[in-house]
Parts: sequence; C-alpha cells; structure tokens
Amino acid sequence: MSNTYTQLYIHIIFAVAGRERLIPARHKEQLYRYITGIISQKNQKLLAINGMPDHVHLLVSMTPDVALSELVRDVKANSSRFINEQHWLPGRFAWQQGFGAFSYSASQVPAVARYIEQQEQHHATRSFREEYVTLLEKFGVDYRPEYLFDFSANESG
Repeated sequence: MSNTYTQLYIHIIFAVAGRERLIPARHKEQLYRYITGIISQKNQKLLAINGMPDHVHLLVSMTPDVALSELVRDVKANSSRFINEQHWLPGRFAWQQGFGAFSYSASQVPAVARYIEQQEQHHATRSFREEYVTLLEKFGVDYRPEYLFDFSANESG
C-alpha cells in the first residue's frame, strides 16, 4: 500500500475455552514462539506476548492491510492446531470464541509491553475477570456480561 502511513498498536487478549488452565508452563515459550511466527508470516510485528495458563496477551504493531479479526482468527486456529499436534494435553485444546482488543498510542507502548511481560505478578493479586472487565470499562467498551468469556470454570482465576 504505497503512500499509506499508519501507527496502529493493538493489545489483544483471548482465553482458553472454558477458561481452563491448559497452557502448560513448560510449553509456554514454545507456544509463544509459534504465535510470534504466525504474526510475522502475516507481516505484522509482535511487540510483547505473555499470559497465564488460561489466557494470552499480545501487543501487535499492525498494518492496515490485515484485518484485526482475521489476524486473531489465524493466531487462534493455527496455535490450537499446533498444541493439539504436539499432544501436550490428553484431550482437545481450543481457544474460547471472541477476543478483546484495545488500541494504544506510541507513547503508551512501553507501559503496555511491561504490563504484558508482568502477567504472573499481576495475577498474583487480580483475577482474569477483574483484569478484563477493568480494561473494558477503562476503554468505555459497552459489553453484556452474558457475552464475556465463560468464567464459570475458574471464577477466581
């Protein structure tokens, strides 16, 4: 796209189906490398990635020629297939439907990247539900609680 100049920084969050804690700590780095490869193949730039056993955060510098929903769809589909092919779990792995996405300015990128990198410390005192609802409210996103991620499996996590 010649003569197109953009600055698009998107913080993406998605959860394991049923909010199950299925991302094994011993395989986390391998999964994150795989997700990084998916994003790179789409000619996007991953700035930060981290998460917990039940959800993942990404900070992506995006170009306007890729739709956000298509990027997330491809990341989720390919990474779940990868996890299943690796046989990390006795059953089938799947990501939950939907995702959260929040835009930031360039000046906010370092703080957002730090926030993502410090997920383990952050979740020592705050549940995923609290984190997610706080982001939705901070950004003024209208939401209906019944359409949020299924929190029933791990209400406190």
